[in-house]
Amino acid sequence: MSEILQGLLLAVDEQLRSSATPYVKATYDRLRGLGLADEQAREEIADCLGQELDEMLEQKRPFDEPLYRSLLDALPWQEEPMSGNDLDKL
Repeated sequence: MSEILQGLLLAVDEQLRSSATPYVKATYDRLRGLGLADEQAREEIADCLGQELDEMLEQKRPFDEPLYRSLLDALPWQEEPMSGNDLDKL
């Protein structure tokens, strides 16, 4: 597993525990309820976080929490993630 993916998963784990991001836990619980394994649910959330971080850097703007939430709401992705990120290659 790459350092980038490890870092994103650590951030997701923090968000899952934080009272400031209950929507991340709600997304995780929803994905688990749909039958996704723990690792898969966390990786899908990490992909959303990675996409938002990529956009921040590219557009030189602050973190867009509403956009991040909309990405989470769109999970699970049926095919390729919206970001085009391939977490297996990170």
